[in-house]
Amino acid sequence: MRIGLLICFFFSFGNLGAATISGTIRDNKGQALAFASVLVKGTTQGVSANSKGMYSLQLDPGSYTLLCQYIGHASSEKKIRVSQADQTVDFDLEEQRYSLREVEVKSGAEDPAYAIIRKAIARRETHLNEIRKFQCEVYIKGQMQLRSFPASFMGRKIDFEDGDTSKRKMIFLSETVARYSVQLPAKEKVEVVSTKVSGRSGAFGLSEPQIISFYENNISVGEDLNPRGFISPIANGALNFYKYQFAGTFFENGREISRIKVIPRRAYEPLFSGYINIVENEWRIQSVDLLLVKAQQMQLLDTLRIQQLYVPSGKVWVIKNQVIYPSGKIFGFDFFGSFVQVYDKFTMDPQFKPGFFDHTILKFYDSSNKKPMAYWDSIRPLPLLSEEVRDYNKKDSLEQVRKDPRYLDSLDAKRNRVRLSGLLFTGQTFTVRKRKETIQLPSLLSTLNYNTVEGAVVAFSPRYTRRFEGRNFLSVSPDIRYGITNRHLNPSLTLGYNFGKKYFQGINISAGRTVFQFNNSNPITARINTLSTLLSQANHMKIYEANYVRLVYTTGIGNGLSINAGFQFQDRFALDNLADPVSWNKGSGRSFTPNYPVDLTQTPMPRNQATVITAGVTWRPGADYIEFPDRTISLGSDYPTFSASITKGIPRLLGSDVDYTKWRLTISDDLDLKLAGKFSYHIAASGFFDAASTFLPDYQHYLGNQTIFASRELSSFQLAPYYLYSNIASFSIAAHAEYHLNGLLSNKIPGFKKLNWFFVTGANALHIRNGQEYYELLFGIENIGKLIRVDFVQGFAPGGVRPSGFRVVVPFF
Repeated sequence: MRIGLLICFFFSFGNLGAATISGTIRDNKGQALAFASVLVKGTTQGVSANSKGMYSLQLDPGSYTLLCQYIGHASSEKKIRVSQADQTVDFDLEEQRYSLREVEVKSGAEDPAYAIIRKAIARRETHLNEIRKFQCEVYIKGQMQLRSFPASFMGRKIDFEDGDTSKRKMIFLSETVARYSVQLPAKEKVEVVSTKVSGRSGAFGLSEPQIISFYENNISVGEDLNPRGFISPIANGALNFYKYQFAGTFFENGREISRIKVIPRRAYEPLFSGYINIVENEWRIQSVDLLLVKAQQMQLLDTLRIQQLYVPSGKVWVIKNQVIYPSGKIFGFDFFGSFVQVYDKFTMDPQFKPGFFDHTILKFYDSSNKKPMAYWDSIRPLPLLSEEVRDYNKKDSLEQVRKDPRYLDSLDAKRNRVRLSGLLFTGQTFTVRKRKETIQLPSLLSTLNYNTVEGAVVAFSPRYTRRFEGRNFLSVSPDIRYGITNRHLNPSLTLGYNFGKKYFQGINISAGRTVFQFNNSNPITARINTLSTLLSQANHMKIYEANYVRLVYTTGIGNGLSINAGFQFQDRFALDNLADPVSWNKGSGRSFTPNYPVDLTQTPMPRNQATVITAGVTWRPGADYIEFPDRTISLGSDYPTFSASITKGIPRLLGSDVDYTKWRLTISDDLDLKLAGKFSYHIAASGFFDAASTFLPDYQHYLGNQTIFASRELSSFQLAPYYLYSNIASFSIAAHAEYHLNGLLSNKIPGFKKLNWFFVTGANALHIRNGQEYYELLFGIENIGKLIRVDFVQGFAPGGVRPSGFRVVVPFF
């Protein structure tokens, strides 16, 4: 308590020499100007107003000129003398008056905006790279609110448990102060000094600044708003996508600035609309006020507005503030928000120490989320809104209440009520919050399936988890599998423990008796096999039973590297089909096949034992990380992912009958082609160094598919029989590639473009050293209802066989 009082005293009285200058910024009609900027003239020091137009700035005693700016309004200057007393300085900004006197627009002539834009495009790359390095402080505030929401969702009542029955709610509020360091061509680092999330004292807020640079040709905004990105109004080819209108000029600080209206030439292209202000003679951006809407191929949101203001700093200009306004309506949730970034304290020639730019691009210091409210009140560059103050007070108080064991018990009692929809369809979760324990029960629908060996089968797999500090948690998953028709029980148990402060580590132990597919990678799901068996009399899933024990250890070691090692023992024995399996389509003329891969053998697998060890490494060069005080998380990189593994079947150990050495190498990546879409590939080479003694589960298998439901697209063959190409060859290679156009071409087709469906093409190829080869080509449509994809696939098999068919990707299967 004494330490807390000292901290509060320091932040309350540590700046006795400074005075607070505050006020309200309005237009000439008395309306507040949200997030207007107030600067000390001649510097980059300043603050932004909040969404009610109120600002607050601390200055040491002296004389200053305050410069107030807002997009679309004339700037205003006020000279002030600061003593130790606080002052109120309000600003009333007039709407910007644009001069057209020097511009003569003749009928049929080109709008003068085009000449200005061409000059801005010519200087685009210069301005993009003119600041080679800098360091600054950035304040980030994000909030999301609901205007309305449904009474229930997926059968569950919507209750925010805050005692407030109104439809308008603040659902997220966070603040961050960070030090942002950049050095071209591609080095940046964010060090979070302080961060706060309303109602979650241990959380870390939105902390990575994203300067949306319109000097880039292609602009990525947020996550998944458009996989192709958006075209800048001053991109190299922008004249092919935009129309421009000259809206006039104005003068600010002795510089002439032209205001240009930006208009998309066509709908359903990833384009902005709005205004961009260009500084004459320098042909750089002074400010932007641009809008994205659904008709411009934006996903997830209805609208996204972006405002930016740049200010001079010596010979260059730097961004001062950026505000993003998202809004949308999804499943009845009507939401809107604002994400403000205020940049200050620029150093244009920082001296970075060797090794400063490592692969940690976002670092949270240990005490960054433990700052008292007095600290935030002293450093916040824009005042909180009254509703934000209320949200902090209410949620911080509720957080303390929610730590009370009695409250947690009452909350658990409420949330743990058994629901019929949960038992039948979605599963049921029971939580004991004070002990951080959770029990998850699968739905009845997911546990019940059918196959020709066990008949109707119940596979009940509840999961218990216990969370500890950081990323540490324990999981216990019993699996009780009972064949109702063959009256056979298969029990097993899996224990998992994840830990590791700097890098992830995990241990997984599993033992018992269960059913395995001959391809242990499970090429067909139990649900799809149930449908194909009952509806089409096609028992594609081939299974055997085994008593087993398995141990797997995985750890990250940094620099994009992770290693894994595993041990497994299986006592395997074959299973036969039931004497009279059930089918709902016995008149189809088809018959069930034996319960073994008939493409590989004509007899059941003999009983055998297998002791196998595996070691592998995965490497993604250049991987970047987020470093929290208690853990490190990989963000991936721009390079492919490589992996290598070797599996050894050890003869005679624990009675093992196998003796082989199998290797595998893979490379995969997703290439962002911006406007051209995305290209993804996965290539796997594999083989056996030796295969003195192997059984069917030890073969090199591939993910085939013989149902209308597509399997995992980028690692599977959509028409190949499940075991036709399984082998023990010394070398084989499987390659899969897909090109996702992400709206390219489909946005040119009248009518079709309104559906926002995307084209996808792909190819799969297999070569085996024994001379077998198999190929597939596909064309599909994806993003149907945001979830579904439909492909037509043409295969090319040995002997001139040409299989073809449609495949559907449905997430629920």
